[in-house]
Amino acid sequence: MSQPNSDPVPASANRNSMIFIVVAALLIGSFLYRVLVPAHEYAVRPDQLLTMAIDLALIVSLVGLKQRAQLPGGTILFWIALIAGVGLFAIRLLGDDQWWTGHLVYYIEPRRF
Repeated sequence: MSQPNSDPVPASANRNSMIFIVVAALLIGSFLYRVLVPAHEYAVRPDQLLTMAIDLALIVSLVGLKQRAQLPGGTILFWIALIAGVGLFAIRLLGDDQWWTGHLVYYIEPRRF
C-alpha cells in the first residue's frame, strides 16, 4: 500500500533555507569576530573594498532569501543577521582605524627581540 502524499517540501525550499542560514551565520560570525578580536594591521585598499563588497552582497542575499526561506524562527534570525550586517558598516564609521580594519579595536603589538 502506498502512503498518501503529505505535501512534501520542495527541494528548492530546503536549499533556500540552508543558504539563508549560512548567509545569516556568516554575517553574525563576522560581526562577532570584528567586535571581539582586535586588529593589528591596516588592510590594503583592495582588501578593504573587497571586504565591504562581500559584506554588502551578504546583506543583499539575506534580504532576498528572507521571503523564500520557510523556517520556524526565520524572522528572528533575519533581524539578528540584518542588525549584524548593518553593524559591520557602522563599525567602519567610528574612526580612521575602524574604517581601514573593520574591527572595533586596533592596536600595534610591541616588538619582541
